[in-house]
Amino acid sequence: MKRIGTGARAFAVSLAATSLAATNLAAASLAAATFAILVSSAPGFAAAKKGDLQRGETLLAANCGRCHAIGKSGDSAHHLAPPFRILGQRYTIESLEEALGEGLISGHPDMPEFKFPPGDVGAIIDYLKSIQVPK
Repeated sequence: MKRIGTGARAFAVSLAATSLAATNLAAASLAAATFAILVSSAPGFAAAKKGDLQRGETLLAANCGRCHAIGKSGDSAHHLAPPFRILGQRYTIESLEEALGEGLISGHPDMPEFKFPPGDVGAIIDYLKSIQVPK
């Protein structure tokens, strides 16, 4: 800090500058913390994520659940259909995004082709990420 003289006046100026800096830092910290809390606890923030997961699960149940196990447990109804909770052991889940949006075609004849709109693809990817189990 630059010295502005000596004596009581210099001390008062120095004290005022220090107090102002501390007040500004405290105010900035409080504002940042308040913003973070408001954003992360906003009703739509958590609900949208939970809603996406539920929508992803619903889409997979309706389109894939006849053959695949789509949850965190259970066996697939079709012996060639892998449970979705282990897809992450074969692929990165994000790598499925393009196939889901452009048309998913499998190597076995029992599986129909699926093509999902972008909003559904995001919900499916989020859900798939949420159920993966380690190898």
